[in-house]
Formats: sequence, structure tokens, C-alpha cells
Amino acid sequence: MLGFARKYVRIVDATNYRIGRVMMYGIFVMVGILLWSSISKVAFLPSRWTLEVAQFAMVAYYILGGPYSIQLGANVRMDLFYGEWTDRRKAQIDSLTVLFLLAYLGVLLYGAIDSTAFSLGKPYNMEPFVFFKNLFVGFITGGFDGASEVIGRLERSATAWRPYLWPIKVTMIIGIFLMLLQAISELIKDIAKIKGVAL
Repeated sequence: MLGFARKYVRIVDATNYRIGRVMMYGIFVMVGILLWSSISKVAFLPSRWTLEVAQFAMVAYYILGGPYSIQLGANVRMDLFYGEWTDRRKAQIDSLTVLFLLAYLGVLLYGAIDSTAFSLGKPYNMEPFVFFKNLFVGFITGGFDGASEVIGRLERSATAWRPYLWPIKVTMIIGIFLMLLQAISELIKDIAKIKGVAL
């Protein structure tokens, strides 16, 4: 069991570290998009796509960089008492509070899956997992044509540009799932600290 825990922590931490390091440069993407937005408003016709793409880039930056932030311990904490505690005491409190984070991320993940299914045309009365099962089976049996029979009307933004919303919603699923994996990794590390076991 200890070997599995070590391997899990190593793989999840390495994955989220690499993704987080790449997402750090997302700020430059957002700056570039907003700079182009400002230039196009002054020098050319204003681009309709810039503000919405900047919002999508911000969501990707935040949601995919979140697991890296958890890994570094850069998330916000009430440091009134926490800073004075020993590492073992911090691990005990963190192992309890991470359970609330896991429950919250579980609810967020379910909501993101349901929202993504809706953006792909899921009927209101269908469970999202049933929809994705039908989509998967349709793809396996009939390829893209089989999947397109399951997909309904794709959700679009209500703005003038009207982009499809499913790509950013899939990004949210991936980011929330990675945060969930990182929270489990942090729980394993806290339990190891409490027991005095090196991971």
C-alpha cells in the first residue's frame, strides 16, 4: 500500500507540476489578447472575439494552474494560528480540512460534467453519465457519425461572436479533476507526515 501511495503522489505531483509550469505563461497569452483588443479598438475595427477569448484563457489559466498552487501550498490560509503550529499539527489539521476540499471538488466536478453534457446537447431529463455513455457507444459503433447522432444542439455563447462553449467546459472538467487528484495527493502526504513515514 505504501508503494502505491508513493507512486500515486509522485505521478500526480509530477503531472500537475508540469502543467502548472506551462500554465504560468498563460498570463502572457492573456496580455497579448488584451493588447490586441486595445490596439484593434483604436487602429482598426474592434475585434469581437478578444474579450471572450481572454475570459476563456483566464479560466484555463486559473483552473489548470490550481493543482500546482495546491501543490506549492500557495493557496490562501488563515495564518493566525497555523503559522505557530508544528509540521505534525499542521498535517493533522490539513488532513481534516482537505476532506471538505474533496467534497467541494466532487460537487464541482459533477456540475462541470453536467454542464458540459448540456453544452453538447444533453436533454434536460437525462443524467450526464448516461449521455456520455451513449456518446461513447455511438462513437465506438459508428465513429463520428454515430457520435453526432447523440449530440444535440451545441450550446453557444450569447455574445455577438457566439463561440461554442464545450471546449472551455471540457477544460474545466480536466482542471477540477486534476485538483481532485492533487487534493488526494496532499491528503496522502499529510497522513504520511502524521505517521512519520517518508514518501
